[in-house]
Amino acid sequence: MPKVALSESEVTWVKLIDQTKCIGCHACSVACKSENSVPIGVNRTYVKAVDVGVFPQVRRNFQVTRCNQCLNPPCVAICPTGAMYQRSDGIVDFDKANCIGCKACMAACPYDAIFINPDDHTAEKCNFCAHRIDVGLEPACVSVCPTEAILIGNLKNPTDKVSAIIHREPVKVRRGEKSTRPKLFYKGAHEATLDPLAASRPEGDVFMWSQMNQDPHLINSGHDFGDHTNHSVEAKLAYDVSHSVPWGVRVSAYTWTKGIATGTTMGLGLAILANKIPSGSNGSVFLAPLVALFALAITGLLLIADLKRPERFIFLFTKARFESWLVKGGILLGLDGALTLAWLLQGELASSTVLRGVIGGLLFVVSAMTATYTAFLFAQARARDLWQSPLRLPHLLVQCLLVGFGVLALVDGKVGEGFLLRTGAALVVLHLLLVLGETTMAHPTSHAKAAVWNMTRGKFRRPFWIGMTLTALGIFAPLGGVSLMVIAAIGILGYEHAYIQAGQSVPLA
Repeated sequence: MPKVALSESEVTWVKLIDQTKCIGCHACSVACKSENSVPIGVNRTYVKAVDVGVFPQVRRNFQVTRCNQCLNPPCVAICPTGAMYQRSDGIVDFDKANCIGCKACMAACPYDAIFINPDDHTAEKCNFCAHRIDVGLEPACVSVCPTEAILIGNLKNPTDKVSAIIHREPVKVRRGEKSTRPKLFYKGAHEATLDPLAASRPEGDVFMWSQMNQDPHLINSGHDFGDHTNHSVEAKLAYDVSHSVPWGVRVSAYTWTKGIATGTTMGLGLAILANKIPSGSNGSVFLAPLVALFALAITGLLLIADLKRPERFIFLFTKARFESWLVKGGILLGLDGALTLAWLLQGELASSTVLRGVIGGLLFVVSAMTATYTAFLFAQARARDLWQSPLRLPHLLVQCLLVGFGVLALVDGKVGEGFLLRTGAALVVLHLLLVLGETTMAHPTSHAKAAVWNMTRGKFRRPFWIGMTLTALGIFAPLGGVSLMVIAAIGILGYEHAYIQAGQSVPLA
């Protein structure tokens, strides 16, 4: 620690962990829990252990795991309320008073360093013991380490001991390809510990002194994704900590209900433009917007219910950070609902064809943006490699139209027997082709490949194949009628659930 007080602008704090000195004593984990009152079951820092080799040629390797204090932190970019923020000295800190528990930071962190505190239901992580730094003390883990394996320093000071090691000796960072510019550097760390897919999981259910957590909502490190291992030597987990899956079934359902809302209005607009539905107030023109409004309401309720602090959902608007696509998405959902209501009321209370056309045109554009903004939100969740696919945006548009055409076919069977069912069958073909592309393309990372394996052959294969089978039936909708189109729309829910959950099923730490 520098003896002279420095302003934050003169400091960029970094941490160096010398794994050649680490003895795996877990003193840093205990000190962190004590200093920060971390509840049982969650960790700001922990020591991962991996056994590399085959007896008698075997060695236990340790890795001290925690927040990487990125220079370009994705958790800050995606946070909708500024609860995650970066100080001018480089420390990524959090403000629990602003956190709504949306778990977007967890989805974005490539290091699985963020958790939801089970006591107050807000996001938390290692913050470099900022409260100690501010009064000139070292973080608790640094002070307690018996071998001086954990060091901190000022990256802006070229004479600093840690800065000199980082710039002159071989050091590594985790997930450097994510462009987060982590400020946690490892010296002498074995690649089998740094790479969460390098080591295999124990065949039983125990680590060296603890039981492996078998909760299906928790992710353990290591690989069990067929042949998608990243290491050529024998490496087996000896001790690890499980991590929570941030977004569950509510988020899977939200993409589907949002598809109903936006796809119904877009499909109705296309049908009117094609002169397949009269623009006057009839069954389709009146009922379809009502269905869309109802689906939008369900979408909003699902999003609020998924918050760990749902009573704070208003913070999305009162403390909004417009860099986050959660905020932009909330605005689009509200605008889409307002335009849908205006289009419906204008048709019932007025007779201006021009005004109706203007509102309808705006509604179509906003609905298309609302249908596809999730692609940008998932792209901000930089930790999840499967979600970074460039096919995601067009695929969401196709899915929403497909679901919307299924709703329209159900609302107006007469129209559904013709234009809607033929167009819906074409959308089914496009959907199947896009799924084929997303599952068979050469993915650039092993994490994406492992997620695809888990989706098509692993723990989420059932919802995936059931959803795909139901959707494929929509090809025969022009021959089989409205019911097949509705079944195809329902099948999209199975695919979306498998896709979203498989993207989160690959360990990151």
